[in-house]
Amino acid sequence: MNNQRWLSQSFFVFFFTWGIFLPYWTGWLVEGKDLTVANASMIMAFGLVARAAATMFLFPFMSKFMSSKKIIITFTILALFATVLYIPATSSMSLLLITLLFSLVYPTLMPAIESGASSLVRQGKVHYGKSRSYGSIGFVVAVLIISMLTGVWGEQAILWSMIIGLLFLLIKQFMPTPLVLLVTPSPQDRKGKLSMKELWKVKTFPIVLVVVFLLQGAHAAYYNYGYIYLQGLNVNPFYIGMIINIAVIFEVLYFMKADNFLSKWRPSSLLLLAGIGSTIRWGMIYLFPSVGMFIISQALHALSFGMAHIAFIRYLNLSLPKQQIANAQGIYSGLALSLSTAILTFVGGYLYEIEPGLSFLGMILCTIPAMIIILVTRRRFSY
Repeated sequence: MNNQRWLSQSFFVFFFTWGIFLPYWTGWLVEGKDLTVANASMIMAFGLVARAAATMFLFPFMSKFMSSKKIIITFTILALFATVLYIPATSSMSLLLITLLFSLVYPTLMPAIESGASSLVRQGKVHYGKSRSYGSIGFVVAVLIISMLTGVWGEQAILWSMIIGLLFLLIKQFMPTPLVLLVTPSPQDRKGKLSMKELWKVKTFPIVLVVVFLLQGAHAAYYNYGYIYLQGLNVNPFYIGMIINIAVIFEVLYFMKADNFLSKWRPSSLLLLAGIGSTIRWGMIYLFPSVGMFIISQALHALSFGMAHIAFIRYLNLSLPKQQIANAQGIYSGLALSLSTAILTFVGGYLYEIEPGLSFLGMILCTIPAMIIILVTRRRFSY
């Protein structure tokens, strides 16, 4: 079994489905299910809260009793079931309930696969950045394919593409799998994982978590309003997909080199550089409201998202006991990648109504405090 290949393929297939979900799901609810933008946004916001709860609590709990492979298979089947339920649903209430179910199971696949990756990295059997770059490539491919399919078959192509993507992910899990992902936790391992209390006793963990909460949450305006911002600049919808993909391309390039590039830098140094890049990125969009400047700012996604993510993964593998990996991944996915975005989406929406560019500038209210926290704490706690 080639562990590197398995991880690369798993990242590719999952993030292919993520490339369908993240940019297009709200639009599909509006166009495919005839919801208003306000109703669709409300449903997705509740979904983000459910996603945060699932990744923080449900996934760590299941990881105490099931192997990584069984968790991935279970959540993939449930996600596929929830996706099929969307087909007959028409009312706002039914769509809300299905979205809550979908948000409880589908996004939980991310920390499940990431935890498997951490196990392989700790064994020294894979290069994380190289495999993770395939996830970003999968995202790019999905965005391009969906932009073409919707042009031919309309918004319903989004739902059917998700179903097909999840079927491929499920089939992938029945192929040969690295042995470390087949191990069911023993009672002794379970005891070592017993609660998150031990995790919070690691002095640097709350600090790093707050920093990544702020840095990853600062993407809320970009994720939720980047598409309509470009529409406001009169960009053709086909080219909007291409412009959005520029950020992911730079993310791919960074992930491919992340295992060697700045490999001797401490996580705090990487987080500081990510904060600087993020602050510059959102400031550029506000100060120079043009398509050209938005395209240039996309290159900084490698810093604002990619470097912050790699910094956390590096911190996790260097500083935490292996029994707490699942807990840490769940909290990171739940808080930094979900709840922070949900909260800051409301902030960004309020600012967007005042002035579109202001929603992006408002994100530096997160990045600047993050940098201050790093500068104040990095020497004292050496992380």
